Amino acid sequence: MTAQLLIRKTGPAVSLQDLGRPGFIAQGLSRGGAMDRLALHEGAALLQRPVRAALEMIGSGGTFEVTADTRIALTGAPMQARIGDTALAWNASHLLPAGEVLTIGGTIEGAIGYLHLGDGFDLPPLMGALSAHNAAGIGYPVVEGEALPLRPDTGTQTGLQLPHDPRFDGGTVHVTRSLQSPLFGENALYRLTQTPFMRDARANRQGIRLNPDGAGFAAEGGLTVVSEVIAPGDIQITGDGAAYVLMCESQTTGGYPRIATTLPGDLPRVAQAPTGATIRLVLLDREAAITREKAARAHIKALPGLCQPLIRDPATLRDLLSYTLVSGAVSALADPFEGDMP
Repeated sequence: MTAQLLIRKTGPAVSLQDLGRPGFIAQGLSRGGAMDRLALHEGAALLQRPVRAALEMIGSGGTFEVTADTRIALTGAPMQARIGDTALAWNASHLLPAGEVLTIGGTIEGAIGYLHLGDGFDLPPLMGALSAHNAAGIGYPVVEGEALPLRPDTGTQTGLQLPHDPRFDGGTVHVTRSLQSPLFGENALYRLTQTPFMRDARANRQGIRLNPDGAGFAAEGGLTVVSEVIAPGDIQITGDGAAYVLMCESQTTGGYPRIATTLPGDLPRVAQAPTGATIRLVLLDREAAITREKAARAHIKALPGLCQPLIRDPATLRDLLSYTLVSGAVSALADPFEGDMP
């Protein structure tokens, strides 16, 4: 019988997300997928398999159960999590026994957490992906009382962890020039890099508003800008001078002028910035931006090698038998007193 994830309770912004649907911009559909794509790769590394769809939990999680013993991984913004009464380490993999209740509460830092299960969900792709694209109404909703089928999982190892990544409190975000940057002039671009921005509460999977500390920004002839193709990471300046970083479910065309574009490797930091966090923008030239993006992609490839055993108290391990506690082997027939003594 196929194992299932039972959705006992769920927060208001929990959805199934993978790497999204590239290739449909011409049809008016943005890529979608996870807000924090790095978290998907972290989950894949912890479970030692390719990237699969995971539950994206914005702000809070829910209560879950599985019908068969299932490996899980928890990544993204740290959240309060426990199996029964046992607290779980974040950015780590664990065994969720059948019938036990997994409870994931609110975020401790950051904004978005991810729950990965075994080898992923056994659902037919819709336009090549499982992601729920809320703006387009495509994908699989996560509803209380629902049972989501899981793929057979051939993996066995749990108890792995990754180093904590400091992308959950705002900080420095790297950008490069947009096609419309010249409309703002060099003085405005310089001021962009000197101005602290505060992450506004007005944010969703389409875009995140950043409020400047001081005067806003404006493009020369901004009202005459023709609507043209846009992409996640573009930073639009609205009529009140605030900046909007377009995220995974952004529209595919827009008329607000774009002062800069966020590097793809820095978008997880924008996505994870909690309300009120300070963000500073650093403008890179093309060569420096390419170098930084290559480093971000190299980090993703290196994630499996960064996994380390999660050190826990053996008395509280639910999955004790999945650990190798001794190494080597002995023969029950061998005489330990024969041969040379060490």
